[in-house]
This record gives sequence, C-alpha cells and structure tokens, in this order.
Amino acid sequence: MPSLIDIRRRIRSVRNTQQITKAMKMVSAAKLRRAQDRVLNSRPYAAMLRGVLANLAAAAALDDEAGQNELLARREEKKILLVLISADKGLAGAFNTNLIKGAVRFVHEHSGATVKMELIGRKGRDFFRKRRAEITGEATGLANKPAYSETAAIARRAMEMYRRAEIDAVYMIYNEFKSVMAQKLTVSRVLPVDLPEKQDTVDYIFEQPAARMLDVLLPRYVETEFFRALIESAAAEHAARMTAMESATSNAAEMIDKLTLYMNRVRQASITKEIIEVVSGAASAG
Repeated sequence: MPSLIDIRRRIRSVRNTQQITKAMKMVSAAKLRRAQDRVLNSRPYAAMLRGVLANLAAAAALDDEAGQNELLARREEKKILLVLISADKGLAGAFNTNLIKGAVRFVHEHSGATVKMELIGRKGRDFFRKRRAEITGEATGLANKPAYSETAAIARRAMEMYRRAEIDAVYMIYNEFKSVMAQKLTVSRVLPVDLPEKQDTVDYIFEQPAARMLDVLLPRYVETEFFRALIESAAAEHAARMTAMESATSNAAEMIDKLTLYMNRVRQASITKEIIEVVSGAASAG
C-alpha cells in the first residue's frame, strides 16, 4: 500500500498537469477564434473565384488556345505529387494520426505510380522522413502564421513541376474545418485543374481573349486552393487541440477525485490502526 506522502505527491503532479492542459485549452480557444474567422472570410472569395473560373472557362471553350494550357493537360498518373498538410505539434488527439494514415493509404492505393511528397508540418515530415519517402520539399511553421506568399511559393513550385511533366497529378491531404467537434479528412486533386462544364450562355464581355485570361486565373486558383487548405488545417488543428485538452483536463479532475478518496481511505485505515494499537496496549497494561 502506498504511503500518504506518495499519494499526495501524485495528486500534486496530476494537479500540475491539469493546470497545463487547462492553459493549453484556453490558448487553443483564443487561436481558434482567429483561425475560424480567417476560414469563414476566405470561403466566399474561393467560391467567387470558382464562379469566375466557371464563366471564363465557358467563354474560352470555343477558343482552341484554351485547351493548350499546361495546367489543364491530362496525362496518365504515373508520377504523383502528394501534398500533406499536418501540424507542427502534437497533443491534438487523432489530428495528425488520421492525416498520416490517410497519406499511407493513398500511397498504397496508388502503388502502381511513383508518389513524391511535399510535406507541410513537422509531424508529417518526421514520419515520412524516417520511412525514407521521396520528399520534394518541406515546410514548417506555416500553421501558426499562415502566409499567402509562402504557400503560393509551394504552389508555384508544384505547378512548375507539372508544366515540366515531372509529375502527372497533384493531390492534397488535409483536415477541413467543420466545427469545433468535427474535422473532415479531405483528399482533393489540385492538378490538373478540372474546368466546370460549358454553360449555355455567358453574359460577359472580356477585354482580353478568354484563353489569355484563363492562363492568368488558373495559377491564382491553384495558389488559392493551397492557401485555403492550409488555413482550413490550421483551424481544424486548434479545434482538435482544444477538444483534446478539455478532455484531458476533465480526466485529470476525475483522477484527482479518485486519488483524494483513496488517500482519505488510507489515512482512515492508518488512524484506525493506531487507535487499535493504543487500545490494545492499554488493555494489556490493565
């Protein structure tokens, strides 16, 4: 049976851990509010950009040059670039585990192709670096402060590889933010870009040829998709960490209650034992 000192020491240790998890929950909650606002503000822009792309693609459908855009070229997927967006830190429940499992499953499903990896986030990078995956690039620290310029640079590098036919497709795996309690593991193909179907009528007058405008809009669309995936992942990470820390804080409180009850029982048993010894000694002396 452990001594009272050992039990008190353990209660103190659990209480210190509870204070840490509670503080981490509060920090994640504050960061989540900012990240969630950023996600909600970016979604209308992305939707509008897709709408403009749809109208422009419909106008360029009759132009022969439109089909010559290198970002629209479709090839057999023998060489694939997989962009994995994970977190730099742990303590976020199954956030990183689900991403890594999804990436491993993707590689197995495309075993007939060569899968190269662009790793954003320290957790995914460490996992696949140990397994000697073919890594084309790494980036850390973007989740804390998502910057469009840095994300766009990664997107431009992927587009350049696609133009040079070094890869035949670009896929992204990330956690999409749904709510504080739910994140959706998303696997999306970024390249080649899927143009919307041709519309019957387009009531727009373009100052420049539609094909030329499409050449300008498509790279911006790809850059936006990369950035949107990053901020979605950042918000999902803070939500997952806040939920995990809340659960850890509650578990610590339950453990403290159980240890306190056990300590009281041990102390009661010790007191009872001392009373019995005193009474027995007094009876023997009498």
